[in-house]
Amino acid sequence: MSSTPGYAEPYYAPGWQPPRPRTEPTAVAALVTGLLALGPVALVLGLVARRRIASRSTRGRGLAVAGIVLGILGTLAWAAILLVVVLTDRTTSPLPTDVSAPRDAHVAQLVVGNCLADLPPDGDVDTVRVVPCADEHAASVVSEYRFGDDAVWPGQAGADTRVAQACVLSSDEQKAGDEVVTWAPTHDGWASGDRTGLCLVATG
Repeated sequence: MSSTPGYAEPYYAPGWQPPRPRTEPTAVAALVTGLLALGPVALVLGLVARRRIASRSTRGRGLAVAGIVLGILGTLAWAAILLVVVLTDRTTSPLPTDVSAPRDAHVAQLVVGNCLADLPPDGDVDTVRVVPCADEHAASVVSEYRFGDDAVWPGQAGADTRVAQACVLSSDEQKAGDEVVTWAPTHDGWASGDRTGLCLVATG
């Protein structure tokens, strides 16, 4: 009969406890970057922290999870902000002088040389159909009137009058039966920084 040598049970002095595992630094970093609204960074650090905690038996799982949650929320927020910036740029950036294909555009994007497929009814105008000037069109932008950046809102009638006074038809345009159409900033547009009026010529 053989016997296997045994090992004595470890002896701990009264009051002694084994040291606690250290906190995973990456988990702390994930939480901090998440609180700083660095969404993508917090998300990546949180995922890395979870893997390291599992492989190294370190602490900080709760911190890593919190970093992941904040990272997801922050990433969604950054994506929403980026989408708003892109859409705003698309609706405010000036058009080329003559577009290559028909497209819809906001009035604030129009520049001298643009041609419109048709003229909208009188009143506030927001979106128009811009076409290549070689195509059939109802009107074209021939000039613009710029109010001073420090100008005071003159009232809608005053704004309309100032822009209209800057629009003059040539003798050839008058003989052809063309008409002047003026678009002045509205009160809401003025409040948002619009200081440009447009002079259009509607073909006779």
